[in-house]
Parts: sequence; C-alpha cells; structure tokens
Amino acid sequence: MPTRFRSPAAFALTAALSFAIAGTACAQKAYDPGASDTEIKIGNIMPYSGPASAYGTAGIIEAAYFKMINDQGGINGRKINFISYDDAYNPSKAVEQARKLVESDEVLVVFNPLGTPSNTAILKYLNGKKVPQLFVGAGSTSFGDHKAYPWTMAWQPPYQSEGRIYATYILKERPDAKIAVLYQNDDFGKDVLKGLKDGLGDKTSMIVAAEGYEVSEPTIDSRIINLKASGADVFISVTTPKSAVQAIRKVAALDWKPLYIQGYASASVGSVLKPAGLDISQGILSAYYAKDGSDAQWDNDEGMKRFTTFLAKYAPDYSRNDISTVYGYGVAQAMVQVLKQAGDDLTRANVMKQAANLKDFVPDIVLPGVKLNTSVSDHYPIEQLQMMRFTGETWEPFGPVISGEMKR
Repeated sequence: MPTRFRSPAAFALTAALSFAIAGTACAQKAYDPGASDTEIKIGNIMPYSGPASAYGTAGIIEAAYFKMINDQGGINGRKINFISYDDAYNPSKAVEQARKLVESDEVLVVFNPLGTPSNTAILKYLNGKKVPQLFVGAGSTSFGDHKAYPWTMAWQPPYQSEGRIYATYILKERPDAKIAVLYQNDDFGKDVLKGLKDGLGDKTSMIVAAEGYEVSEPTIDSRIINLKASGADVFISVTTPKSAVQAIRKVAALDWKPLYIQGYASASVGSVLKPAGLDISQGILSAYYAKDGSDAQWDNDEGMKRFTTFLAKYAPDYSRNDISTVYGYGVAQAMVQVLKQAGDDLTRANVMKQAANLKDFVPDIVLPGVKLNTSVSDHYPIEQLQMMRFTGETWEPFGPVISGEMKR
C-alpha cells in the first residue's frame, strides 16, 4: 500500500488545532465564588418569621425542589447547595443576611429574596458586589430596572402593572365607582397605587380614600373603618397576608359590601382566605399569572401533574392549594433553567447573561398563554395576569390574559 506522507507543516497544523480545541474546552469551564466541579451554592432570604411569615412556605418548597434536582443527579453533575436565612421581613436583618451569604457563605447568586422592603435594602449592596439578585420575590419596578441595577431581575409582574390592570377592569365594569385603597406604606403598596392612578388616567378622582399602613402595626381595623366612611363602593387591599386576613374580617364585621379586590401578593387560599373565613371571602377579585392548585380544572394538566407528584414525594406536608407553594415550585424551576443554560461557565456574569436570555420558557405552574421572556433590556420575566374571582373554595379565572408590559 502506498505510504501517505504528511509534511512537518501539516503535523504542526494538526497539533495546533488539537491544542486549540483542548484550550477551548478548558476555557468553557469558568467559576466564580459559589461554583465548582461538584457544587453550586445558591443563597436565599425569606421571612420565615415575622408579619409576612406565610410567605416562608416558598423557601421550603424551593429547598425541596432543589433536593429533587440533586436526587436526579444535579445540574451538569453539580449538586445545589441551597442556603436560606430568615430575615423576619426586616430590612436591616435582610442586609445582615445578604452580607453573610456573599462574604461568608460565598454564594454564586442570591436567589428569590422575598419582600419589597428587604429587597430594596439589599439592592445597592448586591449590585455593588456584582452578585446576581435573581428572580426577586417582589414586584417593585426597581427590581426590573436593568439600567440602574443590572445585577437584579424581577420574578412576578411589576406591581404597577397589577394596579393598571385593576384600573382597566374598574373603568369597564364600574365606571362610576368610588374607590378606597388600603396599601402597605412602602414601595410594594405605593407601586400598586401608582399603577392604579396611571390606569385611571384623568379619572383618578374615582379614588375617594387611600390609607397607607406600616407593616409593624398590630391591626389595620381603624383604617378599614375610615375607608368605609368615605362612601367607597370598591375596595382594593394591597396588603401582606396578616393584614389581608384582618381586612377581610373587618370589612365583613362592618357589613360593608364593596367590590373587593385583593392584591395578588396575598391572594392565597391557604394562608389568607381560609384563615379569614371562606364564607366571607366569596366574590373577592384578584389577578394572577399562575394556576390555582385548588382548582380541579388543572387535575389533568401535565404541568400540574408533575407539580403534584413532586409535592407528594418531597413536600408532603404542604398543600398545592397554597399560592406560596405553587410560587416556590415555579421560581425554582426557572432558576434551574438558568443554571442549565449557563453550562460550565458558572460565573456570576454568565448566570446573569443566561437569566436575561429566557425565550418562551413555560414553568409547569403558569397559566396558559403566560411565557417567560427576558433580554438585556427586559428584566421582567412575567408581565401577564388574568383576573379571577373567588367562588366556593377556589379562584375562577375569567376574561383574557392581560399584558401589563412595562415601558423600557
């Protein structure tokens, strides 16, 4: 057989190509603090105690979801080390816990820290450290402000969008309404109120009363009495769970019968409506982006089947009827998607880059028509809501999915 001759130059070229390919493969593995060949550290801050402790369920479900992922082999062979701390819904405590996660635990990201006051308190610190504040558990518009805070990304629709959607509904269904608003006196409550005013446009005079309360107040009963005295026939409650329960009970006790709209942050059947009383919660309206686990219409839905199977094995003591349970599962699923996209480049910059590169991602628990899309100039993954009415023991969605897309 003829001998094939290869010139020295050819050998040199082959060797150079081999080294280049090997070098590229090596270059693809990159780590920042919190990542290695075997582990990905994810930090989290939750109000497991304090006035918003009902939301703590989300952190428990997130931990359970990551355990399931680890049992399945992890992400690209790496196990998730989920480190979650309690801040009791206290901004100063949140700052302390954020510093601990970044400087002591050296996490790769701070994922789904919950609450507007807490996230506002840690916003500048995490951006200064260039640590992703990813899928924030609050709807202030600042958490999607990619220009001012490039290392922060929202999760749920902005509260201003929610307020605009309520305005759209009221203008159509109750054009002569007199509106009273109870709102938490921070960015959470103020954002919904601003969105409501923006949506009403030149008809903001429809708002006849608005009361801001502090989260530290033991009761909001006196504020409900004041709002009823305004003569309002539409009541909007922009509250966290403890105050939401109190508001529902006091409105009923006063025999006030307004069109009642409950902000989605506290629309949970399990942690708000049942404690308040299902009988006095009938007819309350809200808006949301996720499926209601208590609604039998989702029993044969493939996504909800996976969710139910997960709960049975990894969180059997928690109900799919609780919005916080549904929420925790969905946001954890999105975090895993981002880490999968990041591959072996587990730098904080690449994690943020992948979070800003979600294309029509559909977690198991979102309503049909809701898709997660992000970009470098869009840090609001979810910008759609559907109106719903509480009937019997479940929320019944009605009307179309409404986009409340923010201006860029």
